[in-house]
Amino acid sequence: MRLRCAVLDDFQNAATEVADWSPLADDVEVVSFTTHFPDEDALADALADFDIVVTLRERVPFPASLIARLPRLRLLIASGMRNSVIDYAAAEAHGVTVCGTASSSTPPVELTWALLLGLARGIVVESDALRGGGPWQSTVGADLHGRRLGLLGLGKIGSRVAQVGLAFGMHVSAWSQNLTKEYADEVGVHLAASKEELLAESDYVSVHLALSDRTRGLLGAPELALLKPTAYLINTSRAAIVDQDALLAALHEGRIAGAGVDVFDVEPLPADHPMRTAPRLLATPHLGYVSQANYATYYGQAVEDIQAYLAGSPVRRLP
Repeated sequence: MRLRCAVLDDFQNAATEVADWSPLADDVEVVSFTTHFPDEDALADALADFDIVVTLRERVPFPASLIARLPRLRLLIASGMRNSVIDYAAAEAHGVTVCGTASSSTPPVELTWALLLGLARGIVVESDALRGGGPWQSTVGADLHGRRLGLLGLGKIGSRVAQVGLAFGMHVSAWSQNLTKEYADEVGVHLAASKEELLAESDYVSVHLALSDRTRGLLGAPELALLKPTAYLINTSRAAIVDQDALLAALHEGRIAGAGVDVFDVEPLPADHPMRTAPRLLATPHLGYVSQANYATYYGQAVEDIQAYLAGSPVRRLP
């Protein structure tokens, strides 16, 4: 009897197109789910008959309570090599092997700039007007050259965002709790003396921090109040780093020029969520990691993970 493998949140129905699953054909039946399961009960019902689950990033939590309700589960594969929503102790206790895949930092870098440029030049507003018979030119674009880009975080993603900003002729500053002047100098950016200084002096602020107890709620109402009224905020990292209610208030009250957001407190975003109708907001449905090359890596290595598990030698084990 073949094992059953569930692929979760395959919204584009791309998992079996971007990778070759044929090496598993004799041993594994692959079932792709193109819609999101809204809660643990729905997940437990849907996955009850599956031995293997492939999940995207940290979208679907696997707490101890869910793992206990999946007695057939033997292998859980998450894209990326870090996942904070899987209870690893519970997985081990129930005999579930957890594996990961590689993940490229390039797609979120590119999306960060898509959002920033889209906001700065009013791309969506002008495109909609042109296609809908609206006014010919209704916005005056914000400049990048000579303006200051402030980066919260200068890791793999932040440092590459910095290089693009420098190429545009921007002045680039960075801050994080552990950032040193030596590393900032190595990247070629200014080390801001404080988070507050970075926020107050930047024309564009982009978030590139991992979510932790130290960064959760890092930008609340007091911090957003430091931004210039002409400033733009970009968040392609984690929604919880920015207080969502404070951001919505700043957008509705016109206290910042705009925001580009790819991450939300609830995903997928409910139809009536206020982020869907907020003014001055350019939003995308968590596309930071969604690219052809990254998906080919995720699902191609998921196949490798399954093959290795079936051979008795699991690879890329988490944590």
